[in-house]
Amino acid sequence: MSHTRSIEAVILQTDASGAPVRLEYVRGQPRWEALPSSRHQKALQQIERSVRPALADLPGCVCFTLADVLIRFPDPDRSLKRPDLALFCEQPPDSDEAIELIPAAVVEILSPGYENKDLGPDGAPFYLTYGVRDVVVFDPRQKLATHFQAGATPVIRHGPATITLLCGCLLDLPG
Repeated sequence: MSHTRSIEAVILQTDASGAPVRLEYVRGQPRWEALPSSRHQKALQQIERSVRPALADLPGCVCFTLADVLIRFPDPDRSLKRPDLALFCEQPPDSDEAIELIPAAVVEILSPGYENKDLGPDGAPFYLTYGVRDVVVFDPRQKLATHFQAGATPVIRHGPATITLLCGCLLDLPG
């Protein structure tokens, strides 16, 4: 069994046990955080419910969302990350393991004490390096989002606001 496969097994077993932590494996290092607060979950649900195609009557990205799904990235360490919300242009396969389909966009909700996880080198920059085209990091306390796009300077947005993603999806920031 490869090292990343055994790490994946530990992550999945931790999930199944109901342990009060979320585990990831990024750039060869295990990472953990406490389960999210109600403020975090409410902001995430509001954003997820708002996701929709920009042009509903034209074919394109279906804007399929998955919250808290384990994704294997194509970096040398085969990192396993769990974005708060992943947006896909096609429906990912059903799996009981990490999926390998890279999302078109990711939304992360900031939690106190874990800001570096989402804004540091293993957060938005990591996602953009490995094929995610948009990363929105939302702070529900300040109603402020940093929108990172591939090849562009990050943009700060205040909620309420609507963000247009490169894949053709829209999402609303709570105000």
